[in-house]
Amino acid sequence: MKSTYAAAAIYSFMTSWNSYLWPLIILQTDKQKTMTLLISNMSSAYFPDYGAVMAAIVVATLPMIIIFFALQRYFVQGLTGAVKQ
Repeated sequence: MKSTYAAAAIYSFMTSWNSYLWPLIILQTDKQKTMTLLISNMSSAYFPDYGAVMAAIVVATLPMIIIFFALQRYFVQGLTGAVKQ
C-alpha cells in the first residue's frame, strides 16, 4: 500500500501546486498568491523579462522535482502494481 499512497501523494501535490484558475478567482491580496499567479504577473505586455520569469519557473518546479525523486521508487511501483508478472 505504500506505493499506492506515494503515487496518490505525488499526483495530489502536483495538481495542488500547479493550480492556477481557482487561486486566481479566490485570492484577493498579493500576500496570498501562489507561485503560478506570481509568475504570470511577472510578465508584462510589451517587454517581458524572460530571465526573471525563467528563474521563477525553476524555483517553482524545484519542490515538485525533489518530491518526485524522493518518492520515485514508490511512484513506479504504484503505477505498475496492477500489472501481473
